[in-house]
Amino acid sequence: MTDSKRRKGLMAASALLGGVLALAGCSGGGNANTSDKDESSQAQADAAAAKKSSQAQITITPKDGSDNASINNSAAVTVSKGTLTGVTMTTQDGKTVSGQLSADKKSWKPTVQLQRSTTYKVAAEAKDAQGRIANENASFTTVSPANSFIGTFTPDDGSTVGVGMPVSINFDKAITNKAAVQKGVTVTSSSGQEVACHWFNANRMDCRPEQYWKEGSTVTLKLALDGVQGAPGVTGVQQKTVTFHIGRNQVSYVDAKTKQMKVTQDGKVVKTIPISAGAPEHTTYEGQMVISEKFKQTRMNGATVGFKDSDGKGEYDIKDVPHAMRLTTSGTFIHGNYWGAPSVFGNVNTSHGCVGLQDKKGANDPSTPAAWFFEHSLVGDVVVVQNTGDKTVSPDNGLNGWNMDWAQWKAGSAV
Repeated sequence: MTDSKRRKGLMAASALLGGVLALAGCSGGGNANTSDKDESSQAQADAAAAKKSSQAQITITPKDGSDNASINNSAAVTVSKGTLTGVTMTTQDGKTVSGQLSADKKSWKPTVQLQRSTTYKVAAEAKDAQGRIANENASFTTVSPANSFIGTFTPDDGSTVGVGMPVSINFDKAITNKAAVQKGVTVTSSSGQEVACHWFNANRMDCRPEQYWKEGSTVTLKLALDGVQGAPGVTGVQQKTVTFHIGRNQVSYVDAKTKQMKVTQDGKVVKTIPISAGAPEHTTYEGQMVISEKFKQTRMNGATVGFKDSDGKGEYDIKDVPHAMRLTTSGTFIHGNYWGAPSVFGNVNTSHGCVGLQDKKGANDPSTPAAWFFEHSLVGDVVVVQNTGDKTVSPDNGLNGWNMDWAQWKAGSAV
């Protein structure tokens, strides 16, 4: 082959190769165009799907995965741009929690208080104006007992009590942020009396007016403690309103010297009852004491209040003390006495510190002085004990804050 022919052959090969490269280059450009078309198609598909998706927007509170949630107000489902068609709330073990849908179908809430340390699951469905469905799911865990506090209060909701009954709240955790907790507790009376609260310790707060409650009035206790921090890492969970009613004004005066008790109503003596108070070696506390409990019959064992024989057993153990009414936490009662001679009452102080009234065994004789007093007494009535020679009862021994003057009482407030 001549050089001339060789050059022509190389030129032809070069031209052919260039055409292949050009075709390869066009092929690459062709793939890019196809990708653009694919992306465009996907965007169109997404837009079309969006147009077909529901506009309803569901919100579940607490947020998914939350812990330490409130047992009162935290659980709720709401929807915008649509209406709720169904909400299911269940515990971790599958128990359904009852709830109620609002009239406009825009919100849902449980109708029962939630339990502490419990995981709840919520499934919600809604639809928009075009009937398109939306769904949302969440789970949360409520606050644990270790991280929350509650207050056990007296008196009970709806009860009728005597004029001396304070509102007494005992918290199950020590409260260090007393001001915040006290601000979450409101006590008011229909009588308009000023009410002040007093902290006896980190767990107990009592509230009362300066003078006894007005007879016939209604007292309202509001607990707004949900979410209130009582101590570091410890929040309240209670949210409720309690009302109780004040009955007639009955105050009874026990005189250990005359050994008589005068029962007054609205300041007038309605009955005088012979009594037997604490013996000289076991004198009865003096002061204003509030009846905190009533028992038609109860057991009284001296060993439980420090009166023991050499063998460690109680100096007395009476299993059926009739018509017993508690005056102090430490064990002072005013009660019926069937084991003492009738001549004792009104003449001799013989008890271990209680106030005894003549009675019959079995607590079934309504004619006895003890039965009469029991039937005519309310929890919250005041018994004033005088002339015993003992000290005045401590204000926190029972519901006996009336033994603290008003200035001292208010000084125990945290706000």
